[in-house]
Amino acid sequence: MRPVVPDGEGATRLSLYDDTAQRAADVLVRRYSTSFGLATRLLPGAQRTHVRDVYALVRLADEVVDGASAEAGADRERSRVLLDELEARTEAAMATGYSTDVLVHAFARTAREVGITTDLTRPFFASMRTDLDTTVHDEESLATYIYGSAEVVGLMCLRVFLSDLPAEWRETMYRELGPGAQALGAAFQKINFLRDLAEDGAVLGRRYLVGIDPRAVTEEQKKAALADIDEDLAVARTALTALPAGPRRAVAVAFGLFSELAARLRATPAAELSRSRVAVPGPVKARVAATAVLRGSR
Repeated sequence: MRPVVPDGEGATRLSLYDDTAQRAADVLVRRYSTSFGLATRLLPGAQRTHVRDVYALVRLADEVVDGASAEAGADRERSRVLLDELEARTEAAMATGYSTDVLVHAFARTAREVGITTDLTRPFFASMRTDLDTTVHDEESLATYIYGSAEVVGLMCLRVFLSDLPAEWRETMYRELGPGAQALGAAFQKINFLRDLAEDGAVLGRRYLVGIDPRAVTEEQKKAALADIDEDLAVARTALTALPAGPRRAVAVAFGLFSELAARLRATPAAELSRSRVAVPGPVKARVAATAVLRGSR
């Protein structure tokens, strides 16, 4: 017996499924990240869809490692199996264009359209597995982790941002802007590490920032971490100005919001970072976004 699809009149089954998968990704973005949702609203329609699909997969993997799966009773080995299964479903969907998992289906549809390949998804899943095994990083392991967890996500988004360009320009622009996209992803991740010191240390038992004890971070350590972030942001800022006009405003908003968060971390005593999580209030986010839109438009 065929199921009744009341809202699908005039649409193919696949297009209806595509639309349903996309709506699921949109809901996930709205529920999990106000800052990211704010920035993506400024993207051109198709690019907004694609970037939210990327975020949906990233969030899905993160929930396996640190979130819902643990609260549902999954131990470390079970989480590893779930993550392996998610990666296998993702690669299969990227190859075939279909998955029974609607969020994976949404990502695969985007990946096939904009040129995201396993060269980017495999390092991402490798870093997610690292969270199941590694609690203290050295310089080498941290660099590898940041590349897979953040820099490749920046490169996935860059693929989206360049997708409207003529094919003969895309690869050249991707090579030129790739270092900036990686630097922006790295800066965002390092800001998150500094902001989440208390939770990462007390709840997850992890030390991402090399040589920093989350329970006893010093002002000198905080300043050194922020100086490293500033270097990444400087590289990213140069690439930002070279982005196509369509995505430039949205990226400028994300850049502005994280720069504001970095400024608040700079103004917060180091000892306070060991106890609480710094955030940007809603009204300030709106102001920063408006300012970033004006600058990005120029």
